[in-house]
Amino acid sequence: MTTIHALLEQRASSHADVVFIRTRTEEATFKEVQERVERSSAALAARGVRPTDTVASFLVNSVDAVVAWIATCRIGAVYAPLNRAMKGPAREHALAIVEPRLIIDGPITGAGAAVDAHASAPLDLAFLLFTSGTTGRSKGCMLSHRFALRQAELLIEHLALRETDVLFSPFPLHHLDAAVLTVMPALVLGTTAALTERFSASRFWDDVRALGATVFDFMGATIAILDKQPPHPDDARNPARLGWGVPMPACAEAFERRFGVTLVELYGSTDAGLPIFVPRDEPRRLGSCGKAVSPYDVRLSDVGELLVRATEPGVMSDGYYRMPEETAASRPDGWFHTGDLLRQDEDGWFWFVGRRAEVIRRRGENISAFEIEEAAGAHPAVLECAAFAVPSELSEDDVMLAVVPRPGLALAPATVAAWCAEQMAPFMVPRYIDVVESLPKTPTEKVAKHELSSRGVTSTTWERP
Repeated sequence: MTTIHALLEQRASSHADVVFIRTRTEEATFKEVQERVERSSAALAARGVRPTDTVASFLVNSVDAVVAWIATCRIGAVYAPLNRAMKGPAREHALAIVEPRLIIDGPITGAGAAVDAHASAPLDLAFLLFTSGTTGRSKGCMLSHRFALRQAELLIEHLALRETDVLFSPFPLHHLDAAVLTVMPALVLGTTAALTERFSASRFWDDVRALGATVFDFMGATIAILDKQPPHPDDARNPARLGWGVPMPACAEAFERRFGVTLVELYGSTDAGLPIFVPRDEPRRLGSCGKAVSPYDVRLSDVGELLVRATEPGVMSDGYYRMPEETAASRPDGWFHTGDLLRQDEDGWFWFVGRRAEVIRRRGENISAFEIEEAAGAHPAVLECAAFAVPSELSEDDVMLAVVPRPGLALAPATVAAWCAEQMAPFMVPRYIDVVESLPKTPTEKVAKHELSSRGVTSTTWERP
């Protein structure tokens, strides 16, 4: 196994004229990216960046962002891409953790004497990716060169990615999907990584066509949101052959027929990497994220939480940067505790149930917020929704649901409640419903439920009689 910058140098020779990074406004070949990395690493060194220093970046998805990442690695420093939209305490918190020698907010300019690539080892810390912070303050996962390239290899192997593919991610480079699971597989394969600045339901298929994307990733409610866009005669006229992600929505098979694409579910996280894939040689079980793969051991705790450990070095996060207590708490017994609840059938297939932190305890019953959202989101007038706990006067929790209607459609809370009563057990039916214009989101389209919980029941919230 090599390092990120060393592999780019190889690709600049073996695949010199192949486009490595493509956006809607620019593209650069492997050779061009390597040349820019060499100039940028010299400029970083001239500004005083040394091995093991940290470099923070607020760059949007672009060739410049990929160049900054690999140039930082080339001089042995640690790259920390941060969300440009962060403000106030969240921004201060991330910068306090990183303590960067330098902050990059634009193309790396300036000159410097040419510098040799640092003699990094595959297991050396290469970059930090911050958790999404859906339930609290984010943490910087420490990731090595080997983590990045080994995860790319696993994705290529288990999804049968091809050197002719164009790998597209509509999510930011400070997230695993774009950085490790799009740019890195393109680097390993010698093919193209296509990027946009953010996910847009209205522009998604235009982006796929313009970028020539054959493979894309999804997460959260993005597939369901795309499925609820108005039909178009050109829906199936797109170059995409494969979409991968989690969770798989109930509309998956109809989505595949409509857009002429195959959807594949898997399980992964920034901390654990990719320990579960749907086997390519077995018929899929719709809704299952698959079976455990090498190099991982996985098991479920007594409450159904997924626990993961590696059977080879460098395939999981090395913990949280400058947070030793949080690192130890996440691995109390040598197993990483994911916080995700799954179930497993007798054949070893896993199904995602929900986040442990999002289990709602109501009248003695444990309720999965994910299952409420899955049922409520199937209503034809619901674009997306989020279920969460609010305090009950009877102790424990009550269920609250925030609902975003499809554009141009009216949606009454009582209608949603009646639909829920038909689709789910009585103890799961939300007591409170808010119809809202939008849900608070992280940059990777995950719902920031801590914001909804903090707001809670208001004077405009509908309460079931």
